[in-house]
Amino acid sequence: MTERIDAHHHLWHYDPVEYGWIDGTMSVLKRDFLPSDLEKEIRAAAIGGTVAVQARQTLEETKWLLSQARSAPFLRGVVGWAPIASATFPEELEGLRQDPKLKGLRHVIQDESDPQFMNGAEFNRGIATLTASGLVYDILIFERQLSAAISFVDRHPKQVFVLDHVGKPRIGARVLDPWRSQIAELARRKNVYCKLSGMVTEANWSSWRVEDLRPYFDVVLGAFGPERMMYGSDWPVCLLAANYGRWCGTVDTLIEPLSKTEKEMILGGTATAVYSLGSGKRESH
Repeated sequence: MTERIDAHHHLWHYDPVEYGWIDGTMSVLKRDFLPSDLEKEIRAAAIGGTVAVQARQTLEETKWLLSQARSAPFLRGVVGWAPIASATFPEELEGLRQDPKLKGLRHVIQDESDPQFMNGAEFNRGIATLTASGLVYDILIFERQLSAAISFVDRHPKQVFVLDHVGKPRIGARVLDPWRSQIAELARRKNVYCKLSGMVTEANWSSWRVEDLRPYFDVVLGAFGPERMMYGSDWPVCLLAANYGRWCGTVDTLIEPLSKTEKEMILGGTATAVYSLGSGKRESH
């Protein structure tokens, strides 16, 4: 039986300035969320390991996440942040990658005002440096940025990419297009994987049902296949719309028609391979 992995969650010491994106509608998130809090949740859900993902764009947070991973064995890896577009990035990366728990990097592209930010020369120079390191890059975007993301991915055919939160479709508005066609196009790039995460917070927080999510799940399943999909909780952000156990159960319901092997890929096998959670270096693909 493949170990179940939560490939996307966050940790933080809450500070209203550092986490300014947590607004008045998100009061449930205005507290600390630490490994000890997460451990209770994953034990109840029979999850064996996790990947912590950056929530602030600071080297300080990346180093803190790595320190947490060193002291909590279930934290198998970290997707951190580093100044990818900066001239100092190669030096910063060299220091960070000495820690085997660093599995990848992410930039909060969804918050960039320039719709073509990810196709800028400086950022792409940094991604080329990242590719040479063997680390993964997580893509965090809104649906409207998918077209730019396709161009971005095409610049780096040897880089392994993971699309977070199925590309943030407009689930609450029950809109499938153009997200559906753009996901299909992005998935034609075999170096791109997809996280089955963040869906409930794109739906109606208080009234969503599994059937609201199913059309979007069906699209990414058809586009990427189980071998390029991985489960993620997006805890604690998921608490805006569902507790940890409810999201786990929702995913189990969505994947129920699949074979045992396909379920194991989504629930842990894909993440373990892509982020090389059993070793200090990412496996080649």
